[in-house]
Amino acid sequence: MTSVSTGTEQVADAEFTEILAQTRRFVRTVVMGREREIAELDRMPDEITAQAKAMGLYGYAIPQEWGGLGLNLAQDVELAMELGYTTLALRSMFGTNNGIAGQVLVGYGTHDQKSRWLERIASGDVVASFALTEAGAGSNPGSLRTTATRSGTDWIINGEKRFITNAPVADLFVVFARTRPADDNGAGIAVFLVPAGTPGLEVGPKDRKMGQEGAWTSEVRFRDVRVASAAVVGGSEDIGYRAAMTSLARGRVHIAALAVGAAQRALDESVAYAATATQGGTAIGEFQLVQAMLADMQTGVMAGRALVRAAAQSWVTDEDRRVAPSAAKLYCTEMAGHVADLAVQVHGGTGYMRGVTVERIYRDVRLLRLYEGTSEIQRLIIGGGLIKSAQRASAR
Repeated sequence: MTSVSTGTEQVADAEFTEILAQTRRFVRTVVMGREREIAELDRMPDEITAQAKAMGLYGYAIPQEWGGLGLNLAQDVELAMELGYTTLALRSMFGTNNGIAGQVLVGYGTHDQKSRWLERIASGDVVASFALTEAGAGSNPGSLRTTATRSGTDWIINGEKRFITNAPVADLFVVFARTRPADDNGAGIAVFLVPAGTPGLEVGPKDRKMGQEGAWTSEVRFRDVRVASAAVVGGSEDIGYRAAMTSLARGRVHIAALAVGAAQRALDESVAYAATATQGGTAIGEFQLVQAMLADMQTGVMAGRALVRAAAQSWVTDEDRRVAPSAAKLYCTEMAGHVADLAVQVHGGTGYMRGVTVERIYRDVRLLRLYEGTSEIQRLIIGGGLIKSAQRASAR
């Protein structure tokens, strides 16, 4: 039996195949039947949350030594493509635990910090929230205005974050704050672990978003929030920026995989509709222009799936952890938007009606081009990375 290395443990292929199959069954037999309910109530049913916890989905990317399933990124994206097939609110419940918040602790936390938080994050007993984005600092963390200043051995945090996923239900906030102006020693950004309920931490009302109903975001305010020095991730105030960049880059591959899953669902819905809906007594799928739209959708999905798998493998082998993640996110999220638009077109007026799956997908996937870095930022990363690589090569 072959196996896939995830660092300190091995996840066998057969074991992962079963995890993937269970997730697929969960998505298609439990969650998909309740998509309309989730959208209308703007919340995830408690029994779905409980089942996700029991399946280990809150910790699928957390190492086994800390209670998770220990999947690496190449396996993560296969799971994400299944999760993207239904409402993205499902993945949002536990995505931050496994992704940008959990991975900060996995990659940069001290042993004590990992011991205190990771097992509870992996079990779902703790919901983590990644508090980075601000009004003036979204895709560029270097523009952070939230500050952390020393007070004896403690730190005092002041500032405001926005669009923070899971903030209304979070138990732990992974907070990025500026400790000093950027200098030759680093960006001057540290990461702090701030439990919910800490005096001075205020969570605003749920945001009213275009789509992704059931996935809650809100503003988070810090008013003289005092934390001990032990709250600094990694025990160093110079770790923050690197932690943010690494976590975001990894997350971009995951988001690309989600986009592929959503695009596949839009395609499947469109093929099924075109095969049965009629115009003048003829199935619309027999019209060549409809077939052309379906062909473009299929081509985009296939290309996206191949690209995201290649980017994930490049991450696992440490071959490319900068350009490939951005290329995957750029292509796959733009592709999903195009596929969703074509899906509505195939459905005609029906596709514009609330309660129709492709209408929801059209709104849901629009956000994928914005978070974890906009498409414009991805283009800058890709282009800049190519130029820097060429300059380094020419200097040898």
